[in-house]
Amino acid sequence: MDPLAATLTALDYAAVAVFGASGALAAARAKHDIITFGFFAAITGVGGGTLRDLLIDAPVFWVARPQYVAVCLAAAVGVWVFGWGQGRERTLLWLDAIGMASYAVVGALKATSLGVPPFSAVVMGVLTATFGGVIRDVLAHQPSILLRRELYVTPALIGAAVFVGLDAMAVPGAVAVLMGFLAAFTVRAGAILFGWQMPGFPGRAE
Repeated sequence: MDPLAATLTALDYAAVAVFGASGALAAARAKHDIITFGFFAAITGVGGGTLRDLLIDAPVFWVARPQYVAVCLAAAVGVWVFGWGQGRERTLLWLDAIGMASYAVVGALKATSLGVPPFSAVVMGVLTATFGGVIRDVLAHQPSILLRRELYVTPALIGAAVFVGLDAMAVPGAVAVLMGFLAAFTVRAGAILFGWQMPGFPGRAE
């Protein structure tokens, strides 16, 4: 396996683990049982990639490689066994930022590798990075990330767009991946540290 492929695989598994843990955390907040922990972890970890593969008519990635689901379940067990305090939740917030940035690039890369047009590839990157969290919030009866003004979907959009743009300009793959990842992570980090938000609608609701 070449270095770029190895790096992307590592980022892919890391993102699945982090998103799986965030799903289990949602179950922990509601004091669900271990089965629900596993379900929340799995649906959050692989939900975005599943939607992407269905939309681009590709084999769903975890069906042939069930180790992705196993990683989600391991993350759920970890949250169940070790619990979750405020300090760990803060750590997860940063790990989630890494996972989001990774998935934005990995999702866009898979789409472009299958001949998906650039604009649609960016959309696939955003969906890969965010849809699992949307499902998690719906199942946990929490406000969806789509309804929050904090920058979360926007960093994924920026990261995927940077990668696809550089890829279209024939920039070497490793450089395009790194720049896309850094763009997404930097914007998300700014939202975490400085409270960056998108401006709200300035007009008056009728």
